[in-house]
Amino acid sequence: MTSKRVLNDKLNWERDATFWPNREFSCFVTAGGLRWHVQIAGHGPVLLLIHGTAAANHSWGALLPLLTEQFEVIAPDLPGHGFSSAPDPRRLSLPGMASALAALLQTLERSPALVVGHSAGAAILARMSLDGLIAPRLLVSLNGALLPLGGLPGKIFSPVAKLMARSSLVPRIVGQDARRRGAIERLVDSTGSRLDARGVALYRLLVSSPGHVAAALNMMAHWDLEPLARDLPRLPGELLLLVGTNDLTVSPHEAERVRHIRPSARLQRLDGLGHLAHEEQAETVARVLLDAARLHQLIV
Repeated sequence: MTSKRVLNDKLNWERDATFWPNREFSCFVTAGGLRWHVQIAGHGPVLLLIHGTAAANHSWGALLPLLTEQFEVIAPDLPGHGFSSAPDPRRLSLPGMASALAALLQTLERSPALVVGHSAGAAILARMSLDGLIAPRLLVSLNGALLPLGGLPGKIFSPVAKLMARSSLVPRIVGQDARRRGAIERLVDSTGSRLDARGVALYRLLVSSPGHVAAALNMMAHWDLEPLARDLPRLPGELLLLVGTNDLTVSPHEAERVRHIRPSARLQRLDGLGHLAHEEQAETVARVLLDAARLHQLIV
């Protein structure tokens, strides 16, 4: 797999984070053998926000401040992503990520009542809940990638990801390409979302980092959702599926597949929004989350 040298070719906080969203809430915490970049803000029941593959906690930049009057919000960068240090590539699997986040929460001495995962972040939170590492009253899957890909894409995804992850050149090539005019704009457009110039610039910063790209590739290479799919029927707590109707990354039909496995799951559509719905319209997503929290008597 990708060498540790590439994984550790990381962003530098002092140099690269001058315009990082909500940086006044940022801190660095050592837990589970990793140095985590975490944002912690607000007061109240604990709300844990987990971003998806190839993103970082910048993804919650506009949403986080809208939740801090009702919650103590915790938003880490996943291992190897953003400004968090990278583990051995094999620990970037779904169980590995779940275990690493559990160690972080134990160090922080926090037990989340509400958890929100975007894309692959939803799978991590579901795995943690199933393994008894967290016990939230409500798990919110925001355009969540909870099930294996079907058909031909499902058959070729893992082998291609593993092939790319083995190369130390691929992360550097991707990083160089990210600096080309229009490259990140096309990447964002492919999600079905529309971001402002600052949002695009933040993804350009991340994808320009070989270490960040290497972590994302290794995460995809080690990802296996088959066990999660088998276990979903016994997922404890309540499950809310938020689905952007314009999501071009995770098809909105995937939520119906999840409901077939877990009929008690509630589905709510976010009309006209893409995969990065919470970055497009943070106010809309915040309103939905706060309404759900009141419905489950987490806040008044």
